[in-house]
Amino acid sequence: MKIALVTSLLLISVTLLADITAEEVIEKMEQRQEFKSAFIQGRMVINDRFGEKISTFDSWSLGTDNSLIAFTSLEEQGQKVLRSDNDIYIYYPDAEELIRLSGSALRDGMLGSDVSYEDMTGEKSLLNDYRVTAFSQEPLGKHSTYKIELQALRSSVAYPKQILWIDIDTLNGIQAHKFSLSGKLIKVERVLEMITQGDHTFAIHSKVEDKLKSNSSTEFFIDHIEIDYPVTLDFFSLDELTW
Repeated sequence: MKIALVTSLLLISVTLLADITAEEVIEKMEQRQEFKSAFIQGRMVINDRFGEKISTFDSWSLGTDNSLIAFTSLEEQGQKVLRSDNDIYIYYPDAEELIRLSGSALRDGMLGSDVSYEDMTGEKSLLNDYRVTAFSQEPLGKHSTYKIELQALRSSVAYPKQILWIDIDTLNGIQAHKFSLSGKLIKVERVLEMITQGDHTFAIHSKVEDKLKSNSSTEFFIDHIEIDYPVTLDFFSLDELTW
């Protein structure tokens, strides 16, 4: 009886997975996160051995290639981070200095957080950078999830391997593990709270842990979001960065 039950469950699992591919799951997840433009006000809470630090910010985005973050908290007020295509620029208002990041500097944490500047330069879709190497189902807390393992297609990709957990019912990504070339776990990202507006889903509370640091984590909170915000490509130019 036990063998028959296990066999039946395995057959059900195989049937469910046959109805959808891992690539289709990723595409549907990304479609729910896509929008033409947006304006966001939020907070970044960094916890490390020095204690807790809160930085507030305004953020604008246009498509998947252009974004601007302007920090509004007192200590960082006026500092901006611009992504234009795959280039990252930082503007420091006190020194009136503009820096284009490259090489190892891209791996630095933004304002000392667990999110690197390199994390901001990903492609439009994971499938442009990765191939699927494993696809299964796995419970994660209260969620039933698709577990998808990905291998990088090129050495230039920031994380050679990733594992994603995507909720089966909603097709929202709820957890990601990112690994080095040697297989060492580098980062853990978790979505702790989400909201849905129309056809779009947003993580309004998420947490990132850098496993190369001791007792370090960064939480992001979205306090306000406007979809289809009226912004043009000119807004993300270097000429506009120093306003």
